[in-house]
Amino acid sequence: MSAPLQTMADAIRVLSMDAVHKAKSGHQGMPMGMADVATVLWTKFLKYDAAKPDWADRDRFVLSAGHGSMLIYSLLHLTGFKAVTMDQIRDFRQWGSNTAGHPEYGHTPGVETTTGPLGQGLATAVGMAMAERHLNSRFGDEVVDHRTWVIAGDGCLMEGVSHEAASIAGRFKLAKLTVLFDDNNTTIDGEATISETGDQLARFKAYGWAVKEVDGHHFGKIAGAMKWATRQNRPTLIACKTKISKGAGRKEGDPHSHGYTLFDDEIADARLAMGWTHPPFVVPDEVLKPWRSAGKKGGKARKHWQAKLDKSPLKSEFERAMKGDLPAGAFDRLDAYTAEAAASKPAAATRQHSGSALEQLVPAIPEMVGGSADLTGSNNTYVKGTKAFDLPHYDGRYVHYGVREHGMAAAMNGMALHGGVIPFSGTFLVFSDYSRPAIRLGALMGTRVVHVMTHDSIGVGEDGPTHQPVEHVGSLRMIPNLNVYRPADAVEAAECWKLALSTKTTPSVMALSRQKVPAVRGSATENLSAKGAYELSPASGPAQVTLFGSGTEVSVAVAAQKLLEAEGIATRVVSTPCWELFFAQPAAYRKSVIGDAKVRVAVEAQVGFGWERFIGEDGVFVGMTGFGASAPAEVLYKQFGITGEAVAAAAKAKLFANEPA
Repeated sequence: MSAPLQTMADAIRVLSMDAVHKAKSGHQGMPMGMADVATVLWTKFLKYDAAKPDWADRDRFVLSAGHGSMLIYSLLHLTGFKAVTMDQIRDFRQWGSNTAGHPEYGHTPGVETTTGPLGQGLATAVGMAMAERHLNSRFGDEVVDHRTWVIAGDGCLMEGVSHEAASIAGRFKLAKLTVLFDDNNTTIDGEATISETGDQLARFKAYGWAVKEVDGHHFGKIAGAMKWATRQNRPTLIACKTKISKGAGRKEGDPHSHGYTLFDDEIADARLAMGWTHPPFVVPDEVLKPWRSAGKKGGKARKHWQAKLDKSPLKSEFERAMKGDLPAGAFDRLDAYTAEAAASKPAAATRQHSGSALEQLVPAIPEMVGGSADLTGSNNTYVKGTKAFDLPHYDGRYVHYGVREHGMAAAMNGMALHGGVIPFSGTFLVFSDYSRPAIRLGALMGTRVVHVMTHDSIGVGEDGPTHQPVEHVGSLRMIPNLNVYRPADAVEAAECWKLALSTKTTPSVMALSRQKVPAVRGSATENLSAKGAYELSPASGPAQVTLFGSGTEVSVAVAAQKLLEAEGIATRVVSTPCWELFFAQPAAYRKSVIGDAKVRVAVEAQVGFGWERFIGEDGVFVGMTGFGASAPAEVLYKQFGITGEAVAAAAKAKLFANEPA
């Protein structure tokens, strides 16, 4: 006889208690509180096959409240995901286990996205739902037709990114998105009402969502609400009224049990309250069998879907897109454009060169979906003729995100994680501060996302220091597994785009100028940007000075080289479009590029953090030491001493510093 749903849910509670207790670390409160809701979802509504975690048309499940990771680990183990064994449950939060403290994408099969920073899971799920609708418009119901389910808590809905994401989802009426709100009125400091006065149902209704409140411990009502959600023509929020640590005896409903690790006597009380007589980490067959049956149930649907896909004329194209492989000839137009740019040497802002590259790429790569945070004309991310992503068909490839940088970046992560979409979008570089948490998570997960960040320096000009990034490039370069590209001209911009799209497991930032700059490259026979840094202009003889620059300041270095060479000082110029790629090169190559000139000078309209890796501790940096100011760009460069003349003077001062007067 199969165990009732209550006993199946209690299995989640006991596993969560035992794992957290053994680790002496973690959060069993949320998994215990949402066990009933999760049991209904995973046994009656979620479309998945435990034997095939990467089935393309599976429903996506996102645990936005990632601190409650034992909920998803319990579900994965109980339903039969092979990677999450009972030994892994026992090793919760330990070195070498795949049951990390917070769920990590790529680390645990069945985990769709890394979560933990509250609210970002919900925002990432919005991107997944957007990708599903877009791919449905491209491949049809027979190939793409699934839902995205999210469990989120009070903290998730407090975070600002949840507001951005919920508003985006409501605007686009993402009907296949459902958020299950763990409405337990609990935060770490106590009851949520000590810091929250909002009515979440009213708030989401105002965003255009369908909303419902339900007893989160009544299986029939939970199932009825989920069925209701599947019939709506807009995203849905179900506020599940729950008790944190449900089933934990005297600790049940305790507002301080968020991250509280139960003591032995409290666990004994909880087992007694649930009538659970089995030892730690033991789930009896009569409970495990119905869970395993639920995990296998989707196998029939998956095989039926596979049969339909096998008959579809779009099969090969769908599989290529989902693998992330680019179409044949993806870069043919770009390569031709790059060669022409090398010959004609156009002078323009690098944001315009980026836009020109996109004009070659977007028509050739159907997976590319662009957008902007209400800065389309400034970011140059829109390719003429591209249809906007919008209902009812969602076949457009340009998303108007509105002024929502964090939500935009998180949604792009979700699109990339879903598969079949290569997202890119734009904002000003200074506003990377707003999107940085999602950029960081994308780097951690290895998503192929391109963040177009224009207006990348004091070259912004009259808008002044609030809009002039000076520390941002350096701070982004610090994020592991993030390639920060700062191209100098049209050729480098095209090369950097080609590199970004060719890299499947690393997100990219394109730092691009507002102001016009001269061309510096006259050859495109090799993608020199792929090396991260390279000698752009050699010295006339054994180099006495090496000048390093990136982006718009490469042309400043070239101007300084001409001045120094005119005085008989042999000088070479090195362009550094992507530091991350350079420091991944063999040591011999790095040494050859840095060279052995007596004087090394770096120039960049940013603060100097990190440049010592090129110029050494005794090198000279010409750039910003503080914030910018409001004035025309050319005035600012002169006033802050970022000119060819200033660089040449700094190099000479260093070169002749020890000579007698």
